[in-house]
Amino acid sequence: MVRYKQVFEILKIMRNLEQVRNIGITAHVDHGKTTLSDSLLAAAGIISDKVAGEALALDYLDVEQRRGITVKSANISLYHEYKGKPYVINLIDTPGHVDFSSRTTRSFRVLDGAILLVDAVEGVMTQTEMYLRMALEERVRPILFINKVDRLIKELKLSPSEIQQRFVQIIKEVNSLISMYADKPFKSLWQLDPSKGHVAFGSAKDRWGFTVPMARERGIKFSDITALYQRGSKEALIELQKLAPLHEAVLDMVVKFIPNPKQAQKYRIPKIWRGDLNSDIAKAMLEVDPDGPVVMLAHDIKIDPHAGIVATGRVFSGTLKPGTEVWLINARMKQKILQVSLYMGPYRELANEIIAGNIAAVLGLDRARAGETIVDIRYRDVMTPFERLRMLSEPVVTVAVEPKSPSELPKLIESLHKLSIEDPSLVVKINEETGEYLLSGMGTLHIEIALTMLKENYGMEVIVSQPVIVYRESIRGRSQVFEGKSPNKHNKLYINVEPLDQRTIELIHQGIVVEDMDHRERAKILRDEAGWEYDEARRIWAIDENIDVFVDLTTGVQHLREVKDTIIQGFRLAMREGPLAMEPVRGVKVVLHDAIIHEDPAHRGPGQLYPAVRNAIYAGMLTSRPTLLEPILKLDIKVPMEYMGSVSTVLSKRRGKILHVIQQGPIVRIVGEIPVAETFDLAEALRGATAGKALWGQEFSRWAPVPDTMLMDLVRKIRERKGLRPEPPKPEDFIGF
Repeated sequence: MVRYKQVFEILKIMRNLEQVRNIGITAHVDHGKTTLSDSLLAAAGIISDKVAGEALALDYLDVEQRRGITVKSANISLYHEYKGKPYVINLIDTPGHVDFSSRTTRSFRVLDGAILLVDAVEGVMTQTEMYLRMALEERVRPILFINKVDRLIKELKLSPSEIQQRFVQIIKEVNSLISMYADKPFKSLWQLDPSKGHVAFGSAKDRWGFTVPMARERGIKFSDITALYQRGSKEALIELQKLAPLHEAVLDMVVKFIPNPKQAQKYRIPKIWRGDLNSDIAKAMLEVDPDGPVVMLAHDIKIDPHAGIVATGRVFSGTLKPGTEVWLINARMKQKILQVSLYMGPYRELANEIIAGNIAAVLGLDRARAGETIVDIRYRDVMTPFERLRMLSEPVVTVAVEPKSPSELPKLIESLHKLSIEDPSLVVKINEETGEYLLSGMGTLHIEIALTMLKENYGMEVIVSQPVIVYRESIRGRSQVFEGKSPNKHNKLYINVEPLDQRTIELIHQGIVVEDMDHRERAKILRDEAGWEYDEARRIWAIDENIDVFVDLTTGVQHLREVKDTIIQGFRLAMREGPLAMEPVRGVKVVLHDAIIHEDPAHRGPGQLYPAVRNAIYAGMLTSRPTLLEPILKLDIKVPMEYMGSVSTVLSKRRGKILHVIQQGPIVRIVGEIPVAETFDLAEALRGATAGKALWGQEFSRWAPVPDTMLMDLVRKIRERKGLRPEPPKPEDFIGF
């Protein structure tokens, strides 16, 4: 019954935005995020004190409980009192494993602050840095909780002074990352100062924690904590929990240092939204106006087996109420809100309304997908969508799935569709030649979890192929201009291709240059940042999802504007499957120099122009030193010094390389790279080579050309797997010479 009382209290407090905080917990995998969430939930009365630290309440999927990892981001609204004043803390527990990083990225878009959690023993790891960078790019303010301090005492048996030195090192590393990645106004403003209370220290499992000001106020010393652990009794631990309650240390820190929505949206809206900041809708978002037009960003989509699609997201302006008609910018359609609620872990609690500045769950928007901008129907024609999120990882592992019973194929198709709605980073495709259903994910764990959910959530027993790596096709040279003819010979397109420069690729990947921005602004950025000719940059027609660009350099071609959309679609289709191995194309600039377009629309439809575009592009690519790009992972390995040679051997045998080595006392930190194709047995190899003493993390690093010695053999293998002729086509297969 406590939960219902709290929901009532929360809805009441939500109206005063100075008493609202929107935060996430983020960290490297296994550093204790969900265990910390448990402690905070117990303090709010949502789960029993007895199971806090073990319940993993926000890991509400069966697969999360079994595997001990967070797969989905989970939302909950907590009630907390600070100095006698009530606060609502909208909390999101995010995944730590790199395979689920896209969920964390989407969560940051709706948050104002993040509790960065670091294991006191392992320190700052790869995902720590990756997620902190993500948060700072979204202007999400970090505070720090150094967890598992009990391990320093019980396992490493460090003295109080050695423990404090360890803390200093971690804080120094985090502050260095803030200086490196934060936007200029926040590089110094958001530096963590433990003396001011920006950092908490403790143990989420044992449910104690404190900040430096709290320790001063209560007379807590590290020597006292060490002594309590040395006593080793249950009573000693209870004494410590009473002296330094974890929830108090962490949530007080949140209330004091994380900005409320009114403060945060003033500097976050200009970063995440590129519309006119002088417009009425911008002013409403900047002021978090509850009486302004409804603006919501859906960061997460869940499928409730009874209620259907539930869209969860941040209300940036206005008030969400049942019956409100809204416009979905990306879906380009009108829908009606049927129900609004709060998410309390796996539970939704109904509300009459949710005002701007809060996180809400909505029923009725069944066409919404993650990243959807939802706006008051009256503003459908003037609303600019929120900036596209930049994902640090891309789907690079694919499996083919088929139902064990052929009669269940329609059910499999529906289940895969639902799975991709809940997790947009999963890509579902049909191989037209083989009829296989292909499922692509961020890594082998991502695929494994998706298959588990297929079985448990949708009752699908499937046959699964061995995982294969997804490559990209690209070029290393510039082609001549080729003539692409339509099948009826009435339309001719004159096209050449060349590699995109690295700086342009970076600008597009970072979302600084996007297809739907003003062409003059885009041209200026490309001229100043990447050395493009202004006129050429101004004439970009399209930028596809794999970072390819189509440029129109024609002059005075009749009827060209009438077929522009058809030509762009032909370009997108060609980029979807390149000529070498039918893998997606990446980093190619396609330039249209001239065209002859038939005057009769009946002779220039998609069936005529698609082949003309494709043939000219393919001929150009095949004469421009085509190659395959393979995904490369960055590895961050911490290991005792005596095992450094063993780690080096493991990497070198798998085409990996060491980038740099950092000595940290008896531990050495090895930063390296390795192709994803070589990582299927990497975990076992590292454990075996280091007697289980290696700690490591990984993140997607970049796409790199496959070595020339491997290229054609790999192309043949991919083509044979897809049921194609082993040898790739020749330019003359597309253009008559």
